[in-house]
Amino acid sequence: MKLNLLAFETSSSRCGVALLCDAGSGSPEVVQLEHEGTQDHAERLLPMASQLLARAGLAPADLDAVAFGQGPGGFTGLRVACGVAQGVALGLGVPVLPVVSHLAVAQDAQAGPDDAVLVALDARMSEVYLAAYVPEPDLAGTPIWRVLQAPMLISAEEVLPWARHQLPVWSREAGRALSLRLAGDAWQAYPEAMPAAGLQHAHIGRPRAATVARLARNDWLRGAALPPEEAAPLYVRDKVAFTMAERAGGQGGNPRAGRALPEHEDILQAMTRDDLDAVTALEAQAQAFPWTRGNFEDALKAGYPACVLRHGTELGGFCVLMPAPDVVHLLVIAVAGDLRRRGLGRRLVDWCLAWAEQSGAQGILLEVRPSNQNARRFYERLGFRQIGLRKGYYPAAFGREDALVLCRDAMAQGPGGASARDAAVPVAGGA
Repeated sequence: MKLNLLAFETSSSRCGVALLCDAGSGSPEVVQLEHEGTQDHAERLLPMASQLLARAGLAPADLDAVAFGQGPGGFTGLRVACGVAQGVALGLGVPVLPVVSHLAVAQDAQAGPDDAVLVALDARMSEVYLAAYVPEPDLAGTPIWRVLQAPMLISAEEVLPWARHQLPVWSREAGRALSLRLAGDAWQAYPEAMPAAGLQHAHIGRPRAATVARLARNDWLRGAALPPEEAAPLYVRDKVAFTMAERAGGQGGNPRAGRALPEHEDILQAMTRDDLDAVTALEAQAQAFPWTRGNFEDALKAGYPACVLRHGTELGGFCVLMPAPDVVHLLVIAVAGDLRRRGLGRRLVDWCLAWAEQSGAQGILLEVRPSNQNARRFYERLGFRQIGLRKGYYPAAFGREDALVLCRDAMAQGPGGASARDAAVPVAGGA
């Protein structure tokens, strides 16, 4: 099948036009022209398109379809690309292929099968147009993108907490453990609000017209072309300024993105190396003889299941388990002092019990100081019972202190009839 396709991409300050020519044998040929500058997109698009057609020895009548990057992005740029694409397509009597601009960035991110590509494009005002995708190869080996999150508007500071909250859900949906791979220009625009150290970064900033053309070809082959009158830009920001009446009512500045996460939602996530500084600091506050950062690093390297609990933007608590043949050993657990008596410790223990049950362990084992009356009462309320004593187990201010060995069956019901099955599905452990 032969295909000549023209693609426009103006969702950012980059103005791009690409010409794809597919002779039906081998890979299609794609050439593009680009110009940097937001003020003259409308003036440059058609001359650039004419230049590409002339180079290829084609006339406008030789085109079979027109594609455009539909956004989200700058309002003016999106309207220009969509309007020009519709005008050309109507004049030639050919269909239009809208391509989500975020998907064009993901396509260039060189993602592996286990990568959840998190595309963050600068929306200005410390906000981000965010989307997430995972590649799913078809029978021919061509990547087909599964949409994990359609483009949305989000505050820059919420991007990573939200993505880490979603990653276990995406992994369950994909049927395999996924890791984040970052792409888009917002990571450079807001480095303090979106610290990407330790995460995979694709270093692809903005969508390109050539990639829009290639994705449009895939849609063409799947029969996804639209009549020109049905094409539309993709807007996810409702407005960029308040009306005069709204300002008179006291609303100033610009409308902000709504919160992607409730302010005080407690989020369970797998502990990673990015968490170690905060975890070590909380451990030092909670324990007289705390674990060191090296202890936590060794636990992650060994693959021990480890969990952090985020309370809004704070680290609310954490725990680390060590699997054994018949039981799971709870090595360390802590909750931030100002967040105690709010159920966070119970959620962490529920996570431990659920992990133990799903791993086939018969129960969960832990040690506690006899002098730690609060902790002893806490574990007793959750159904733990003493099964032994370890002499001189803990370091103390003067010599050593014994440890009470407590255990609870993974399937046993705690107070109120709750069992490990009632806990949230545990997130993946390890580094």
